[in-house]
Amino acid sequence: MFLTTSDLRKGYGQGAARSEVLKGVSLSLDAGQLGVILGPSGSGKSTLMNIIGGVDRADSGQVEVDGLALAELGDAALANYRRDKLGFVFQFYNLIPNLTAAENVEVAAHIASDPLGVGEALAAVGLDGRERSFPKELSGGEQQRVAIARAIVKRPKLLLCDEPTGALDFETSRGVLELLQSVNQEYGATVLMITHNTAIGGLGDAVFRLRDGQIVETLHNAERMPAERIEW
Repeated sequence: MFLTTSDLRKGYGQGAARSEVLKGVSLSLDAGQLGVILGPSGSGKSTLMNIIGGVDRADSGQVEVDGLALAELGDAALANYRRDKLGFVFQFYNLIPNLTAAENVEVAAHIASDPLGVGEALAAVGLDGRERSFPKELSGGEQQRVAIARAIVKRPKLLLCDEPTGALDFETSRGVLELLQSVNQEYGATVLMITHNTAIGGLGDAVFRLRDGQIVETLHNAERMPAERIEW
C-alpha cells in the first residue's frame, strides 16, 4: 500500500473541555489511486488531511506514505516530506495576489528537486496564454487551475485536495474534477480528496465515509465515474 493510516486518534483541549476529533481512523490507498473522504462539516476530515499532510501530528496511531512512517519523523524531516512528496490543493486557492500565474507556480517549482517546467504545468491545466495574469484577473475556476498547476509542478507522489470545488459553481466544479482525474491518470499521482459532496464519491477508486471521527464505511468502485457525468 502506498498510503495507510492505522488507528489514528487526535483530540484538542484538556480535561472536561477536551474534544476527540479522530477516534481510531484506519484507511489505505494504493499508488496511483484516487481516494475520496466523504463527511459532513465537523466529522474530522480536515484534521485527518492535515495529519496525512504532515501539518499536524496525531496523538496516537500511525501514518505511512510511500514507506515513510510520519510519527517517526522530526520537524525537519516532515518539512522535507511535504516538499518532496506532496502537492496541496485548497478550497480557497491560497495564491499570492501580487504574483502572476506563472510566478505563483514558479514559487513551488523552486523548492522541488525535479520540477516540471512552469509553462508545462500551466498548459496541463489549460492556462496557456494566461501566464502573466494576476489572480484578480482570473475567474475562480482559473485560480483553482493555477493552484493545481502549483501543486503538480513539483511532480508530487501524493496530491491532497481539501474541498477543491467548495468555492465554485457546478460547471466550474466539474471542470476542476475533470482536471484532477486527468492529473491522476496522466501524471500518476495518487490523489486523496476530502469533500462533503456525496456525488463526488463516484470519481474515486476508494471512498471512505467519515462520521464523528470514525470511518463508518469503505466502498471500492469497480469503475470510476468520469467527472463529466457527475451531477448534483
